[in-house]
Amino acid sequence: MGIGWFAFLIVGLLAGWIAEKIMKRDHGLLKNLIVGVIGAYLGAFIGSFFGIGASGFWSALIIAVAGSVLLLWIVSKLRG
Repeated sequence: MGIGWFAFLIVGLLAGWIAEKIMKRDHGLLKNLIVGVIGAYLGAFIGSFFGIGASGFWSALIIAVAGSVLLLWIVSKLRG
């Protein structure tokens, strides 16, 4: 059973904020939400190759944070 869309937004916001702190960045609330939601999809996509899926809030948050950190790392490498 997955999480609902509102919970997904909360997970995305939290994941973006946590990733911002891990990567030592300073973004606003909206950018954290965008990074978190895109990161959640990225984390879920990569996790699907390894048979890892989110079944609840905490597992979704962990996957979203991992995807968000990866996203911020990729963006930093592309920007130079």
